[in-house]
Amino acid sequence: MRVLVTGAAGHIGGHVTDELLDAGHEVVLTDLLPADEPRAAAVRTGDLRDAGLVAEAMDGVQAVVHLGAIPHPNVDDAGAMFAANCLSAHRVFDQAGRTGVRRVVAASSMAAVGLAWSPVPVSPAYVPLDERHPVVVRDPYGLSKVVLEQIAATAHRRYGLNAVCMRFPFTGTGDRLDHFLAACAADPAAQRHDLWGWLDTRDAARAVRLAVEGDIRGCHVVNVTAADTTSAVPSAQLMAEHHPGVPVPASVTGHGSLFDTTACADLLGFVPQRTWRR
Repeated sequence: MRVLVTGAAGHIGGHVTDELLDAGHEVVLTDLLPADEPRAAAVRTGDLRDAGLVAEAMDGVQAVVHLGAIPHPNVDDAGAMFAANCLSAHRVFDQAGRTGVRRVVAASSMAAVGLAWSPVPVSPAYVPLDERHPVVVRDPYGLSKVVLEQIAATAHRRYGLNAVCMRFPFTGTGDRLDHFLAACAADPAAQRHDLWGWLDTRDAARAVRLAVEGDIRGCHVVNVTAADTTSAVPSAQLMAEHHPGVPVPASVTGHGSLFDTTACADLLGFVPQRTWRR
């Protein structure tokens, strides 16, 4: 099918583009930066807040992968970041609904729960953390992802648009992943708000493709993470040291992930294939 990928020049965007092309799909790419991909059917460079750009890029597509956003709150103007992320998401979902696009797959974030970028110490109510965990957001980036998920739900109610919002943790491969793992080894406490979650970018791209291709109806929010943590320390020990008082059920063994990905497995048939452990 013909698929629009927003944020195509980004780290995840490049891997998603490769995954879709390798599966035989036709891609249209858009980003603030030029996406250097000669195999693309079209490339549109510009700002997703521009309704005209979004309409032009979405012409004739059957599905959209929405990755375009400012990916963190470490900016000079947090309000502008929040506004840009929210308006971009609304432009994409609303245009998709108006033009009959059958599905939007969007990159949400574990930050939508509110742990990841919290300016104060906070612990999860329970682990493994699932999609029903209460929202405790205190930062503008996480709030923009909460809004993205609500925009998706609104588009589904208004237009019948099918949507999958993927809550990704840190996502990386190669040097990017190596640096993140080294930081965790040096100071596991620095990733306590991330619950030591991660996902190989190639697995993220495969999950996106499965969501694009699957016969999925409705609007869904799913956790998508690796099956293990970023730490050499066992998961129960990590929780006891950095989140004391939060019980760890017996189902979490060894270095098992502290996120529940059952919903993603049930919806997409996705099981992560990669681990950093030798």
